[in-house]
This record gives sequence, structure tokens and C-alpha cells, in this order.
Amino acid sequence: MKNKITITSLCSLFALGALTLPAAAQDAVPVQSVFIFNTLLFLISGVLVMWMAAGFAMLEAGMVRSKNASMQLTKNISLFSIAAIMYYLIGYNLMYPGGAWFIGSDDGGGYLGAFGVAVLEAVGIAPEAADDLSYASTASDFFFQLMFCATTASIVSGTLAERIKLWPFLIFTVVLTGLLYPIQASWKWGGGFLHTQLGFLDFAGSTVVHSVGGWAALTGAIILGARRGKYGDNGEIHPIPGSNMPMATLGTFILWLGWFGFNGGSQLAAGSVGDITDVSRIFANTNAGAAGGAVAALLLTQIIYKKVDITMVLNGALAGLVSITAEPLTPSLGSATLIGAIGGVIVVFSVPLLDKLKIDDVVGAIPVHLFAGIWGTIAVLFTNSEATPYGQIASIIIVGVFMVVTSSVVWLILQGVMGLRVSEDEELLGLDKEEIGIEAYPEFTKI
Repeated sequence: MKNKITITSLCSLFALGALTLPAAAQDAVPVQSVFIFNTLLFLISGVLVMWMAAGFAMLEAGMVRSKNASMQLTKNISLFSIAAIMYYLIGYNLMYPGGAWFIGSDDGGGYLGAFGVAVLEAVGIAPEAADDLSYASTASDFFFQLMFCATTASIVSGTLAERIKLWPFLIFTVVLTGLLYPIQASWKWGGGFLHTQLGFLDFAGSTVVHSVGGWAALTGAIILGARRGKYGDNGEIHPIPGSNMPMATLGTFILWLGWFGFNGGSQLAAGSVGDITDVSRIFANTNAGAAGGAVAALLLTQIIYKKVDITMVLNGALAGLVSITAEPLTPSLGSATLIGAIGGVIVVFSVPLLDKLKIDDVVGAIPVHLFAGIWGTIAVLFTNSEATPYGQIASIIIVGVFMVVTSSVVWLILQGVMGLRVSEDEELLGLDKEEIGIEAYPEFTKI
């Protein structure tokens, strides 16, 4: 009890002293303290973003039929683990310093990244070495950035559900997380040409993360083809409902929670009054964007279909989150809500559009991550005066072309070498039985 009182008293005195210091003195935070606060922001935010992996797993397992739920769970835990290894082996050093892969390095010449494993600081750095440290620990930066890489792969998983083989998908994940994502991310976040020459603004990754995953998913869906029975010969569309809406809703709320780390951590600093206030503003705007997207989808489905569609509402919230991700700091709460609401509108109209084009996206990831990601990147123009139409739109196109070409090549190679699709009989029986061997709901699964 004595120790508890002492600790409480010391904390109270510290807080009182901080409040009574002049503003200038409060801002003069020691280097070690800035380093610690920044590192903590990365670690806490990274944990939140890692929790998004659980959100993707729950969302996808709920949106597929019962006979394919275990397959989605297997893919999600596997892709996260593969991303962690590939980002360590290749991705992190390829992305940072990254410069600009092949084009646009600061010295005007080409630059071929830096192959090699990620290396952390030595154990037990002495406090007196603080002046020589960077703004945060390398380990915390690696951990935080890894989560973004894994998120990109999670986006692809849901779109291609119920008909893709496990191992071709996982091999694609190896290439995506080890090469494709880090290369294009280096163009912006590694100090590459999108950042230095085009002035591209993408705060937390509406394009760098979400549309990248969306492009990879779109190319895969086109090459893979639709699920058996989804589209009729005469143009009719046969809805295939998901198996577990409570699980899908839980997954959406988990993703919503994780997004506070996704966007808030992208402030990349928490060692000053200004930085931590900005993190708070980002949290509030992120929440507003999600709410705007959900309500927009809620109202639109009632108006258009005369009934609310829960899957549209869930994806509307996620589209709102993706939309606000490119610039969650500068908008007002009202603007953030509106930006998210437009994301929700995009989902409601683009889901049936994809069906008309016979592009089968099981969970709606292409509208949420690709279409809303493009919108969010353009929306930066309305809230951040430093953004330029050329910088934003040209960067969207450059990243899109890169991902469409490279993803298509990888998908087509995998299709030629080992095949992408399961057989018709395997698809009918369900991938849990044929690919995994363990059904998610053995007592209730029906063909």
C-alpha cells in the first residue's frame, strides 16, 4: 500500500508540474522522451493494426458459405505469417530507403532498392546514446510498417474466396508482400519519385495500401473467373449469401477499431503537444469517416431496395474508413463524415456494377478498397491545400498500372504452372473438405 501511494503521489506531482510549466518548457521535451513516445505510438498502433488481421478473418469467414469458412481462416493466418517473413527477408529494406525503384532517385539516376534482411538495434542501448538515435526505434518502425504490408494481402483473400486453390494464393502472397507492395510503397513512403517529384499525398495508404490490394484482387478475379452458378447464361445474377452475419459484423467492428492504429500511427510522432493533438484529431476523423460510410449505405439500400442490406452497411463503414485514410488529419469532422459517406455511396452502386460485368467479388473488397481508395486519394484535394490534381491522379494511375501489369503476370504464371481454380466437384463440395480437411461447421454444413 505504501508503494502504491508513493507511485500515485509521484505521478500527481509530475502531472501538476507539467501543467504549471510554461508552454515553451512543455514543448522542450528531452530527446529520450520524444524517442520513447514515438516508439510507443508505433508499438501500440502496430498492435491495433495487427488486430485488423482478426477482423479480416472474421469478416471473410462470415461472408462466405459455411463449406468454405475454414479455408478463409487458413488463408488469413497463413498470409499474415508469410507477410511477416517476407517483409523481414526482403520487403523492409526494399521499401526503406527505397529511393525510387529504377526511376527518379534524388540524384537523378536509377535506383535498385536494397535487398537484404531487416536488422534491428542492438540489445540494451544506453540512455546516453539517445542523441544518436533516430526518431523511434527501428524495431517499432519495422513492426508497424509490417502490419500495412500484411493488410494489403488480406484485401486479396476475400475477393477470390470459394474457388481459388490455397497454395497458388499463398505463393502470390509471397510475391505481393516481398516485392510488389514494398516496391510501390518505396515510391511514396521510401522517399521515391511519387513523393519527391509528384508531391503525392497519401497519409496512411488509401492508394499505397488499399488500392494496391484492390488492383491485385481485381486482376485475380478477372483471371480466376466467377464462382459456379453466380451468373447465368442470360445475364441473370444469382446472389450467394454469406453464412454468418454476426461474425461478419464482428469482423467489421474489429477492423474499425484497428483503423485507429492504422491512421493514428501514421502521424509517425507523439513526442510533442502538436503531434499528440494531431493523433487525437486523426482518431476522431477516422471514426467520422466510418460512421458516414455506414449511414450512407444504410439509407441508400433502404431507398433503392426497400430493405436495408447489412452487407452493404458493413462495407459502407469500411469504405468510409478507406476513404478517409489518404488524409485523416486536415478535414473537419463534418468533412470527414462527408468523405466517408461518399465512400459508402460508391459501395452501394459499384457492387451491382461488378456483377453486371460478371466480376465475382465475394466480400466486396474491390469497391471498398480499390474504388473507395481512389476516391479517398482524390478527396485529399478538397481538404489539404498542398495536394495537386496532377500529383494525386498521376500517382493513382502509376500505381494502378504497375499493380495491374505485375499482378496479372504473377496470376497468369501461377495459372499456367499449377492452376488457380479448384475443380467443379471440389467447389461444389466446399474447400473446407477438399483443401483444408477440417470443416468450420461439421454438424451443419450443407452443399
